[in-house]
Amino acid sequence: MTRGGTLDRRAIVADLLKDRGDLLVVTGLGSPSYDVMAAGDHDHNFYLWAAMGSAAMVGLGLAQAQPERPVLVVTGDGEQLMGFGALATIALRKPRNLSIVILDNGHFGETGMQPSHAGQGIEFTRVAEAMGFPTVDLITERQGVEPLRRRLHAREGLNLAVVKIRPENPPRALPPRDGVHVKNRFRQALGFRPA
Repeated sequence: MTRGGTLDRRAIVADLLKDRGDLLVVTGLGSPSYDVMAAGDHDHNFYLWAAMGSAAMVGLGLAQAQPERPVLVVTGDGEQLMGFGALATIALRKPRNLSIVILDNGHFGETGMQPSHAGQGIEFTRVAEAMGFPTVDLITERQGVEPLRRRLHAREGLNLAVVKIRPENPPRALPPRDGVHVKNRFRQALGFRPA
């Protein structure tokens, strides 16, 4: 039996990005990118394409480079399973402005909805606690998003939240696929020249 949740991924992501202010967002491969795009394209969204397992580390680098800005990583359980070492590094660095949200449906949504390791009992919350994340949330009800959103904007330390979502594939809302365009747009929004 696979474990997932009942929450609507698109509603949760829209709640997280409500009144986003100066929030910088890094998206994981596939559905998290579609979810963020469905909530509204923004110059401060850094969509990752073909970079499975990299979202959390890109978020760490961005949080370190922009310590006065809140940084949110939105990724899936399948992608984050590739990055336990990344979580360990992030836990040791403890950037005060980084939140990682794992949308956990217990499946590998991009490859055919096979049960993921999370769907078979691996619990990200327990892993994150063991690694020393100062704040770890398991969100199974929609109202659990608001306290996380407030902490994120207040930059109250490193946060990791696992959001238990329904195993479904809503219609894709494709963000820009040109990596150079996304990078340059993001850099310009931060006040840097295109590279």
